[in-house]
This record gives sequence, C-alpha cells and structure tokens, in this order.
Amino acid sequence: MAVADPQPPAGDPIYGGNTGGLVYRCSYSVTIGGTGATYFWSDVPPAGSAAPPDPAVLAQQAVDAMQLRAIEIGIVPEAAPDRMGLVGLPTWMWVDQPAENTYGPISRTVAAGGVSVTATAEVRNVVWSMGDGRSVTCTTAGTPYADSYERQSSPDCGHTYTRTSAGQPSGAYTVAATSSWTITWAGGGRTGTIDDISFTQEAQVQIGELQVIQTR
Repeated sequence: MAVADPQPPAGDPIYGGNTGGLVYRCSYSVTIGGTGATYFWSDVPPAGSAAPPDPAVLAQQAVDAMQLRAIEIGIVPEAAPDRMGLVGLPTWMWVDQPAENTYGPISRTVAAGGVSVTATAEVRNVVWSMGDGRSVTCTTAGTPYADSYERQSSPDCGHTYTRTSAGQPSGAYTVAATSSWTITWAGGGRTGTIDDISFTQEAQVQIGELQVIQTR
C-alpha cells in the first residue's frame, strides 16, 4: 500500500467530496496470475502504508529550486569611483533589471510520493541602509532615474544626504539594500508560509559638497 502517484485531480469522485487527505493505492494478487490494485481516499495514512512526504519539506525544496538572490542595485549618484553626488540633492534608488529570482513573483512546484506542493515568492520590501545612519523602506521596485528628471526627488524610493561622505572609510557611504521575501505554499492538503528569507547587496556612493567661492 502506498500513496497514489500521481494523485487524482481535485473534484474526482474518489474523494467523496472531501478536501485534504490523500488517495492510496492498494495492490493485490489475483488467482489467475498477475496483480491488481484498488484505490481509496483517506484523511490519515492507513496502517501498512508508506508515510507520505511532509508537504513543508517539499515546500522548502521548491524554494531551494528558485535560487533566490539579492537585487542588483540601481542608484544615482552612480556607485563608481568617478561619480559623486552632492549634499542636498536627491538620491534615487531602485531595483536594477528585476528578475523573477531577485524580485519575484516566482513559483516552483515539487512532487514526490503522490504529494505536490507549489511555493510562490515575492519581495515584500527593500530596506535601504544609506550609510549615514538613516534607512529607507521601499515597498516598490523604485523608479530608475533619467536625465530628464533633473533635480526632482524619486516618487517612490529616494533619499537626501545632509553631509558629505568625506569622513567615511574610502571616502564613500556604504549603501546596503536588504530585500525581504514573502513566501507562501500549498499542497498535500496543507498551506503555510516560509519566513526570514532576505538578501543584502551593497554599493559605495560618494557624496560631496558644492563650494561657493566669492571674488571681489
């Protein structure tokens, strides 16, 4: 006796209108030679049956198959040695070239022993630690900067530095973007969530100050 693989589709008469549980396959010998099988539904593993896989374990395997990773940072002023922003001017932050495994949504399904589990993941927010003691929480991917925006502030994910980065190690602020994921799963008659999955990417941003020189 074992879990039927694959499981009949939802709504199949074998479930008798029940939800949850599993359909099991019971093999038997026939007198004229060979074997046969009968199928039945049960909400608990019957005696003598192989225990079905834990849906929560399959859910974690589905998440592992996603190969989630940190975002690619988009930021202006650019994170480059020859680029520098200015105190008082807007800084724009965004998720650069978001992919399903860096920002979502992404889904993967794992099946074993007649149990199929689908997990779905999506970034809930990105917390930007700006290196000056302040942080910004963005619930969108942000808006990529374009030259036509000039000195406008970002509409959904921005920051303004009030002091230069001259006193920082290597003369730049370390900007850390931490993306936190919301992950849900369903299968095997159960549902659940997987918490505490986050990834961090860093960039170095130089901030200077415009000096006004008066002449007589």
